[in-house]
Amino acid sequence: MGQRFSELSQSHIQFIAEQKIFFIGTATGDSRVNVSPKGMDSFAVLGSNRVAWLNVTGSSNETSAHVQHDPRMTIMFCAFQDKPLILRLYGTAKVIHRADPEWEGLIPCFKPFPGARQIFDVAVDLVQTSCGMAVPCFDYVGERELLNDWARAKGEEGIRRYWEEKNQVSIDGIPTHILAKAG
Repeated sequence: MGQRFSELSQSHIQFIAEQKIFFIGTATGDSRVNVSPKGMDSFAVLGSNRVAWLNVTGSSNETSAHVQHDPRMTIMFCAFQDKPLILRLYGTAKVIHRADPEWEGLIPCFKPFPGARQIFDVAVDLVQTSCGMAVPCFDYVGERELLNDWARAKGEEGIRRYWEEKNQVSIDGIPTHILAKAG
């Protein structure tokens, strides 16, 4: 059953590397809770207590808005094949925008994605596993290229216009600062 760890072990890191999807949970004290599915090989383990993930342009920008006001973040991985397991990482996240000095040091951790908008650098303070026996089994078919194709077709200027229209505030009106910090 469930266990708690102060850091990621090699078996945790191997499990993370095998997963095709992860989920991000964030909220502020008075906002809606946001849970976002992520994939596209956008996750990096930087150490036993540090991970990062690349956020690409999407229809909203809730995670960025939340983390700038309340840095708590939960990241969840589930085994959908083979041996059941749920792995949660609890920590404190920092939003790294393109204009931030940390961007250049972290962006090489990820393959290039058109429309990349932020990196979340997470200090992990708790790793928790649970059985995952109620999680259904699914077969991985492949990545969707729709978002990458869309971002390439928009181009840099089109992406900036999209950010201006759709990504400046959360659904609760919390600013994301995406345009000011995009570089």
